[in-house]
Amino acid sequence: QLRLLESGGYLVQPGGSLRLSCEVSGATMNSYGIGWFRQAPGLEREFVICSGPSGNTNYDADSVKGRFSTSRDNTKNTVYLQMHALKPEDSGVYYCAAEKAYDTTYCGPMEYEYDFWGQGTQVTVAS
Repeated sequence: QLRLLESGGYLVQPGGSLRLSCEVSGATMNSYGIGWFRQAPGLEREFVICSGPSGNTNYDADSVKGRFSTSRDNTKNTVYLQMHALKPEDSGVYYCAAEKAYDTTYCGPMEYEYDFWGQGTQVTVAS
């Protein structure tokens, strides 16, 4: 059973930066695409960014293009979400999720593709 644990959520001012971590356990993440999603109060959970098993960034939402990136450290079985130029609308609970990938470069933006989810970490962007 794959388990994911997010950390790094914090209160940050607009324009600031933050890095979230997603620690994967129970299996190596080399066979999994890892996605990041977020949910603001009262809104649906939405896709943010994902990377395929090879570490390529396959897909990122228009709202975060040029500001967010994701990377992997296979030695630590950890995926990172680096966020820059944060805006109040980036606030929410951030989740990482894993999908079994049959293509080393693939990851997808749809929630139903992901089989394993973390508990989430809160990010608040406010002055």
